[in-house]
Amino acid sequence: MAQIEFAPEVTDDFDRIFDHLFGHAVDDVPGRIQDIIAAIDVLARSPQIGRPCEGGNRELVIGRGARGYVALYRYLAAVDIVFVLAVRSQREAGYARP
Repeated sequence: MAQIEFAPEVTDDFDRIFDHLFGHAVDDVPGRIQDIIAAIDVLARSPQIGRPCEGGNRELVIGRGARGYVALYRYLAAVDIVFVLAVRSQREAGYARP
């Protein structure tokens, strides 16, 4: 089972998502964040489940519509570690950082 590591900048992504959800009076904001983390936890057992994207990274699509998010990550098979690099809403144009 792969180990999952979050880049320090992912905290900023969760803060941005949290602020957006609170700003739009969404019910159960902590539950939404937990849903994102639970989906990312799937990568421990299936690290290559995400769609390939540029630079050797992958994207995990989480949910859909207003509950849709995308996690950018890189899997290093040699050390069996998934590095989560960024998380964004599916409705955002791109990641806050490249």
